[in-house]
Amino acid sequence: MKSYYSNIYSFNKRTLKKTVNYLSKGKVVGLPTETVYGLAGNAYSRIAVQKIYKMKKRPKKNPLIIHYYNANSIKEDVIINKNFVKLYKKFCPGPLTFILKKNKKSKVVSTASAKLTTIAVRFPNHKIVRSILKNSKFPLAMPSANISKRLSPVNALDVFEDFGNKILIINGGKSKIGIESTVIDLTGKPKILRPGVLDSKDLKKILKIRLIKKSKSIRSPGTLGKHYSPGIPIFLNKNPKNDNHAHIVFGNKAKRKKNIFNLSKNSNLNEAASNLYKILRNIKNKGYKKIYVSKIPNKGPGIAINDRLQRAAN
Repeated sequence: MKSYYSNIYSFNKRTLKKTVNYLSKGKVVGLPTETVYGLAGNAYSRIAVQKIYKMKKRPKKNPLIIHYYNANSIKEDVIINKNFVKLYKKFCPGPLTFILKKNKKSKVVSTASAKLTTIAVRFPNHKIVRSILKNSKFPLAMPSANISKRLSPVNALDVFEDFGNKILIINGGKSKIGIESTVIDLTGKPKILRPGVLDSKDLKKILKIRLIKKSKSIRSPGTLGKHYSPGIPIFLNKNPKNDNHAHIVFGNKAKRKKNIFNLSKNSNLNEAASNLYKILRNIKNKGYKKIYVSKIPNKGPGIAINDRLQRAAN
């Protein structure tokens, strides 16, 4: 069944079949996940992967995350190690991406992994994309469904805002988590290359892991200096001098004004992460020219929020 927008579909058995058919023919589809919406294509298809990079205007050096249904489905594409097994059992499916060594027999298109010897793999926990993966004979190369460096989409209309009717979009409601997955490099000593909502303390209960703030080479999506931008100047840890500029705050002590946008009145960092991109997009659409952001606690999901804001402010 179609929505008001001719290319946005609600999910049912008919649209499942339609989506799998589109993907098998090398077409690109906008799909919901629990983190953000993704621009999905057959990871074994050069045509599909090429379309993703072209549509997003994404730098070829920036690898894509390859999405799978379960651990059994990755064996031909990557080399599984003990650290992966430990984390997979505890956190998957979910908002966690693993950098693993690429299997020589892998059918994943080399350009999807930026011609690296590694592949970024994830097992999403959204029922729609899991249903599509279960019924497909290939994994999905699926970066966020936006133009490169812009805000990630958290609902179907956000995807439409960037791509219009160029692609089929499946409406899965608002993404629950609202920011991208945690990325962990497991090719050597475990390293967090991109923070997400998973608390590093919980990850460290399973493995000894350290957070890498800057990397000499791009091994992971989402680590470019300029990223997640609403296209408006952002000033961090500052208050605006007047009410003409948007002011992003956190917690119940904030004043109620027209220009104030609260990530979480309950001081809940998970809620703040879920609201981040929605609020940034709302501010942009309201016509504000500058965004000031009060200090966000740099712990738990707050680390990921500050990471996204810092890249957006660059």
